[in-house]
Amino acid sequence: FPGASNTPQRRGVEPGLWWGVGPCGGPPWGMGLSGAVHEDLGRCGAGWGPRGVCRAPSPRRGPRAARGSAFQNKLVDRCERLQLQSAAIARHVDEVLPAKDQGRAATNAARELVIQRLIFVGNACENEEQRLLERVHTEEERAHQSILTQRVHWTEALQKLAALRTYLVDMITNLDDQDLVSTLQLIFETEVAEGILEPQESLKLNFNQTCVQSPLLHRLWASAVLCCSQEIHIDEKTISPHLSLLEDKKTLTFSPKKAKVDLDCPERFDHWPNALATAAFHSGVCTWKISVEKSCAYKLGVCYSSLPRKGSGNEARLGFNAASWVFSRYDKEFRFLHAGHPQAVELIKSPAEIGVLVDFAGGEVLFYDPDSGTILFSHRETFQEPLYPVFAVAHQSISLVQ
Repeated sequence: FPGASNTPQRRGVEPGLWWGVGPCGGPPWGMGLSGAVHEDLGRCGAGWGPRGVCRAPSPRRGPRAARGSAFQNKLVDRCERLQLQSAAIARHVDEVLPAKDQGRAATNAARELVIQRLIFVGNACENEEQRLLERVHTEEERAHQSILTQRVHWTEALQKLAALRTYLVDMITNLDDQDLVSTLQLIFETEVAEGILEPQESLKLNFNQTCVQSPLLHRLWASAVLCCSQEIHIDEKTISPHLSLLEDKKTLTFSPKKAKVDLDCPERFDHWPNALATAAFHSGVCTWKISVEKSCAYKLGVCYSSLPRKGSGNEARLGFNAASWVFSRYDKEFRFLHAGHPQAVELIKSPAEIGVLVDFAGGEVLFYDPDSGTILFSHRETFQEPLYPVFAVAHQSISLVQ
């Protein structure tokens, strides 16, 4: 606006309007007099100010003047908001962004931290590798030396026995009965004294597999394998009538009342709240994860396809037969179950997820807490059949984590 300041002022009853008729009936603000003489100049005595604004006190304004004043006030409010917004943007550009740009040092520090930790882990792995390989070499040398010692001993024993046999044949040929009795007693005493006995199985001749056991390697290996867990699916034909599979096809929910299902289906568990996966694993390393945070009663693990499905006996009860290996929770008790022999598992807190890992080549089934990186339990077994992931829940629900 002509002659307006940077910060407009609100208009009320002050002299001079932006639009409308002046207090003395003069022309509107900004229009000027166009050289005409103000006929009321003598009457009001105030005259015209700059830009045609009347200096006289403003009488009651008309509707048009009031609307103009209200519109002006709205524009002033808008200008004030724009000024505040501009000030905020300027402050953000001048102060906040430079400070954030200086914060790039934190990015470099984070990058350096990642590199340092990976270098540390790499060094630790190299040291552990060297230590374990040295233990393997030492154990190999020990077992080999034991075999050589046994070989020398039994070679000498064979030579002695051959000499004794030759001597006995000569005795049988040349001695009478009385001389034979005394001679045989001496021979038997000689065999015992010289250690010429039947060979016995000795663990010292075997390579000790425990020499490669390493808590560090075990945890790192389990963590790495569980990062690539397989996608498995629950076989609906095996689901107990006490369980229901939600629409997501991942969640098993327990109900104390049996659902109306086909109990004659040979694959279905008809009593225990069990379910199997659709496919079995028979080689390599297999892993999967289950969310258990909602349940206080569940079993997770593996089983042979030969596990019975019918009846309430231990034959179909997970962990109470030779065909199943499971990690179990009941209230606050955690156990590993196999062949009816429970082994207590002491935990500080209940895991929200449990990873199951099966290593066929290593002959191991392992239960793992992905959140804390803790191995809950590990069991070694030589598996003779393909293994099915198996689940049981007797409180609320558990879910597959894909």
